[in-house]
Amino acid sequence: MKTGILGAGLMIAASMSAGAGVIDDLQNSYRTAGAAAFSETRGQALWQTQGTEGRTCATCHGEDLRQAGKHATTQKPIEPMASSANATRYADAAKVEKWFLRNCKWTWGRECSAQEKGDLLQYLRSL
Repeated sequence: MKTGILGAGLMIAASMSAGAGVIDDLQNSYRTAGAAAFSETRGQALWQTQGTEGRTCATCHGEDLRQAGKHATTQKPIEPMASSANATRYADAAKVEKWFLRNCKWTWGRECSAQEKGDLLQYLRSL
């Protein structure tokens, strides 16, 4: 029994570590693209910024990012965004980029800049 619990704990720790590594890698690529130091405060402000259709990130993801959200149109459940509540959320860089592309366009009517993506990740990893 102890071995099973230890194994599960190690798998969770590895997932969290992988997610942190992916975020670090993405943020390094954003710096290479010209982004400055990333800010949790700017990321939180972006999260609350209203887009062209009156939407914010919280419209679908909610205010408490440790809880599941729900898509405003389809009502499809959305897993928690906080890395502390969803260890595998940021384990795949291609998925992170795919969702940035879709959600930035849907929320703000445009792609996010490297600076914005880095700031948002800085905010999300802090939760």
